[in-house]
Amino acid sequence: MSRLAITNCHVHTLTGRHIPARYPHVLLMPFKRLPWLLRGLALGAGVLGQERAAAALGRLHRFQAEAQAGGQAEIFDRLIAQYPAGTRFVVLPMQMAGLGQGRVAADLRAQHDELAALARAWPGLILPFAACDPRLPGAAAEVRRCIEDLGFRGLKLYPRIGYAPDHPVLMREVYPLLNARGLAVVSHCSRGGVTGRLSRAEADRLSHPMAFAPVLRAFPKMQVNLAHFGGQSDWERYIGEGLDPYDPAARDGNFLIALRGMIESGDFPNLWTDVSYTLFQSEAFLPFLRLFMAHPRLRERVLFGSDFYMTRQEALSERAVAVRLRFGLGETLFRQIAEVNPARWLGEG
Repeated sequence: MSRLAITNCHVHTLTGRHIPARYPHVLLMPFKRLPWLLRGLALGAGVLGQERAAAALGRLHRFQAEAQAGGQAEIFDRLIAQYPAGTRFVVLPMQMAGLGQGRVAADLRAQHDELAALARAWPGLILPFAACDPRLPGAAAEVRRCIEDLGFRGLKLYPRIGYAPDHPVLMREVYPLLNARGLAVVSHCSRGGVTGRLSRAEADRLSHPMAFAPVLRAFPKMQVNLAHFGGQSDWERYIGEGLDPYDPAARDGNFLIALRGMIESGDFPNLWTDVSYTLFQSEAFLPFLRLFMAHPRLRERVLFGSDFYMTRQEALSERAVAVRLRFGLGETLFRQIAEVNPARWLGEG
């Protein structure tokens, strides 16, 4: 087969300067400034036999250490070392100012400008997206600036922090711009990740795949990737506990099954999903992904993504887990999700 041209459709290069001072909790502020304290706690927990606590603290240490990078370029240098030459990356900023967890040292405009400069430094390898929290002043104008002035390729959303995918600002001012240009969207779609000041049930409602149904119908030229293929917890529940095939509520309540159903139905031809982080969590997920992709519609709507640098929390390197995924799927299916499908999602073919 010809050389594989990989596009990783879901990575991050944000640093601690883009994360609110008190996130994820005010009690962790000293550890954010001194990540080595977390490493010490992890080692202590291991000595005391608290393996789960040690593992959790170890993951948090690796994440905080990564966030201490001096800039997005430093993080991107670590990322490209994990992939073959010529790999492209869809880089997704985060707008976390609306969490109400303290000051963000570098605002979203500064984060976008830094990402734009990084994309110019790596022409063709970085495909920058704009982040947006429609609740905040000037959100639509900043998306327009990124698309029209900076040449960004799409939009990143995170409804779980407290807004609906069909928020009026998005429906009236943002989506029409993307739809007219056939640009792409990535939206967080799992029960994990960042959650705003709302109940978990409400956050799950905003994150559910069907919450995007009105958007998909209203803007059929806008290619929407509901990331994480339902999320780790719903994969584990489906695999470990099973699912009553005669209970519609059980099927609809599982993000994985709901998303599969939406894609396989053919009712949402502009709907996509990616395997970021979820399929990097457990080798047990791989046979199920391969089985799911036997469906022709689903096979054409799954994208390769890793969620770097979230994956830095794990013991295995990004390269090791990506190769495991490639080996588990086989060369033909991996080419489908890493080369063929990304080009179509991005409007390139």
